Amino acid sequence: MLAAIWAEDKHGLIGIKGKLPWHLPNDLKFFKKMTIHNTVVMGRKTFEGMGKKALPDRQTIVLTNDLDYEAENVLIVHTVEEVLQYAEETEGITFIIGGREIFKAFLPYLDILYKTVIHESFEGDVYFPKIDWSKWAIVSISEGIVDEKNKYVHQFETYQKKQ
Repeated sequence: MLAAIWAEDKHGLIGIKGKLPWHLPNDLKFFKKMTIHNTVVMGRKTFEGMGKKALPDRQTIVLTNDLDYEAENVLIVHTVEEVLQYAEETEGITFIIGGREIFKAFLPYLDILYKTVIHESFEGDVYFPKIDWSKWAIVSISEGIVDEKNKYVHQFETYQKKQ
């Protein structure tokens, strides 16, 4: 199964200079809960923005055009087809986690979307690609808890591709 997981502000913003524009521990916990013991796929820029470290207890795949790219404890691939084949042959969920061009490349193949919406506006330079929402059905929406550590109103949304 192929899924995407991301957080965005109310305008669809997902990043600034390779990093998240906000700090929201609830979303980080949700991300970990969903992806733990599964596979995460990201582009080179996203990987480097995370400090060039594989995520613990997850198979980390980096998709890059750079045929000489090297990194420790990750699987390096160079095509969308390699990721699709990996997802087909592997148990569990293969999560597409960014950045924008990686999300865009995999949108036609996704089965499930996990989107955190933060009801604020932030400064940034990367927006999630356009989605044809008529092809997706809402499965669930749950409100995130706002507290001293999680200062922004947010919600977790799950969508499944319509058959």
